Amino acid sequence: MATENPIIELRNLSYKYSSSDTKALDRIDLSINVGEKIAILGANGAGKSTLFKHLNGILSPSSGEVIINGEVISKKTIRRARQTVGIVFQNPDDQVFSPTVEEDVAFGPMNMGLSEEEVEERIRTSLELVNLKGFENRAPHHLSGGQKKLVAIAGVLAMRPEVVVLDEPTAGLDPLNAGQVMDIIDRMNRQLNMTVVLSTHDVDIIPSFADRICIIDHGKLLATGTPKEIFRDHELIQKAHLRMPRIAEVFELLQEGGIDTQIQIAPTDARDEIIRVIEQNRNKVTTE
Repeated sequence: MATENPIIELRNLSYKYSSSDTKALDRIDLSINVGEKIAILGANGAGKSTLFKHLNGILSPSSGEVIINGEVISKKTIRRARQTVGIVFQNPDDQVFSPTVEEDVAFGPMNMGLSEEEVEERIRTSLELVNLKGFENRAPHHLSGGQKKLVAIAGVLAMRPEVVVLDEPTAGLDPLNAGQVMDIIDRMNRQLNMTVVLSTHDVDIIPSFADRICIIDHGKLLATGTPKEIFRDHELIQKAHLRMPRIAEVFELLQEGGIDTQIQIAPTDARDEIIRVIEQNRNKVTTE
């Protein structure tokens, strides 16, 4: 359950790579509340990955501040920031490197100085959550891309962060594996009360997931709002080089065909709207 208590605050955040004259991030202000599920939407190159690398101090701002639990990230506070915010990178090969799945998931907790019993418990519960129980002795390089992604998620979960940041978690996955990953991310939020921030350019998976959407384009934060608020703004979606969810496109086609319906973006809302239209037309036929 999201609260009005910010766990991450970005204040006038800007960043420029030394190899470029253009700002990768440009004066971003954003608060992320405890328990929220936030989606950062943007086309490739919009600045999503650069933004994420600031959330636990991998990159330091050219200007502005990143505040975690009320503390500005600095050399003094970076350890606490990284215990609070865990990042799952887009490519699991950047994160999964141990000889076995068990050793990989154990890496973070062991470096936190936890007891052997606590480490084993965290391995067990994390692998159960991502449906990889029984994979403990498997070599990660023998796993599928989707399974490697789940190992990377389990490794972050084992450190019990308050916030999990996932960079393009469904990139390169088939629809079945992508759906499994999104279900696991949703459980992380509901069962473990973790704040979840993910980036994607796949607009179809977002309406049923996110409490709030942030649109980023060329390093600028263009807008924040609920999925309904964001996808109501066609001009904004075009400006960010995105598209409407496929469900919304179906309702637009129905409207063009003369059917009196409201555009929906989520499956359950679409079902309810279709039932409403059917009942309305049935009543109309009966009356006539």
